[in-house]
Formats: sequence, structure tokens, C-alpha cells
Amino acid sequence: MTLGSLIGYAIIYTCFLKRATPQNIVIGGLAGAAPPLLGWTAVTNEIHGYALLLVLIIFAWTPPHFWALAIHRKDDYAKVGIPMLPVTHGEKYTRLHILLYTIMLFVVSVLPFATKMFGILYLMGAVVLGLGFLYWAVVMVVNKDPEAPMQTFKYSIIYLMALFIIMLVDHYALPLDERLSRTPPPIEMQAIN
Repeated sequence: MTLGSLIGYAIIYTCFLKRATPQNIVIGGLAGAAPPLLGWTAVTNEIHGYALLLVLIIFAWTPPHFWALAIHRKDDYAKVGIPMLPVTHGEKYTRLHILLYTIMLFVVSVLPFATKMFGILYLMGAVVLGLGFLYWAVVMVVNKDPEAPMQTFKYSIIYLMALFIIMLVDHYALPLDERLSRTPPPIEMQAIN
């Protein structure tokens, strides 16, 4: 898996996709999102749905994170011929897609709570952080402030770091095995005579 991730990022994304398509960040984001899966699998020796949720969070986070920076550095990408979304489709289109991916990220970030991977502490943190990211995504769409892309980019870094810290705090506040043991057993249906 590690070799596949390395080949996906270093060769397929960097050597080919980065200069081939404006969706380079979306496609390359999968390789960039692999570390939680690699770590989980190395420790547990299994590919678990919870690890895939962590991958999904980083995968959904990557486009709004990087496209904000790409808007800020649009002229640089254009000069070197890298077809980043703001270069090929314009800033307005890119800003809208930052908002759409941020909405998707907000929904995805709640799934670890919905699946009982994490508890209420995580949910509160994910919602507060997600609302902050949505704020900046909306600012990107409605405000032409030239500083908005970099502010959004900076917030996205804080967002991901804080979200994973909250995961750790939530985990140690009530470990997953204890949380799952407190889940009520399924209700058995009895035949009605």
C-alpha cells in the first residue's frame, strides 16, 4: 500500500497528472490522503472503514485547501504552464468549487460521529471547525478581497490540524472500544403468535 501511494503521488500525480488536467488536485488528493490508512493498516493489519473515513476527510479537504493557494498563485501557475483550475476555468469557477468541496467536507467530517468512531466532543469540534471553513469559503465566493484566498488557505491548515487533535482528545476521553461496548445490543424481533 505504501509503495502504491508513493507511485501514485510521486510518479502518476507529479510527473503526469499535475500538468495534464485541471483536476490534478482532486486526483492527486487520494495519494495525499493515504497516510491515515497506511498507519491504521500498519498497526491493526486490516483495512477498516474508520481508516477510510479519515482518508475521505483528507481527500475532501485537499481541493478547497489547495485551490485557495492556487488562486493566490494563479499567475505563477500560468507562467509555468500548470493547468490549475483558476488558470483554466477562472477564479469565479474555482471559488464556487471551493465552496462546494467545503460543503462536502463538512458533511464528511460528521461521519466519524455518525458511525460512532468518535463521540460528542468530536462532533462539536468538527461542526465549529467546519463552520469556520464554510465562512471562509463563502467569503471567497462573495468577497473580492485579494487576501481572502491566503486567509482561506491558512485556515484550512489550522482546520485539519485542529480536527485531528480533537480526534485524539475525543479518543482518549472515551476510547473507541469503550464507546462500542456501550452501544446497545441490536433489538431482536420476536415472532408474534
